[in-house]
Amino acid sequence: MAINKQYQAYQNNAVNTASSGELTMMLYNGCVKFIKRAIQHTENNDYASKNEQIQKAQDIITELMLTLDPNVELSKQLMALYDYAQFQLREGNIKNDVSLLQEGLSIVEELRDTWKQVMLESRKSGYENGARV
Repeated sequence: MAINKQYQAYQNNAVNTASSGELTMMLYNGCVKFIKRAIQHTENNDYASKNEQIQKAQDIITELMLTLDPNVELSKQLMALYDYAQFQLREGNIKNDVSLLQEGLSIVEELRDTWKQVMLESRKSGYENGARV
């Protein structure tokens, strides 16, 4: 029990001290984790658990959508990708179709990998969150 409390404290500290870029990466990683779990639950015919995991992934995508600036062209393109990922997850959930869930997963993984690359490049150049590090 003490180990669980220590781990929870560590997780809380990680979130509280993370930069906005790191928080975004945590959201992407969580979304990927939940979609992968949903796929496993679908394959095991555990539809209640599948639904729960998909809802968690959809909540994360919704949060990512809310952070977009609608006045920026890139945000409009990201919104379309997020919307499509949401659609694939919703349809995969309704139809219990792993291929649709995998399509949603591939979109989120691609966005996560791109975000990771952006973070690495910004660190190399000495900038993070728009400020010199």
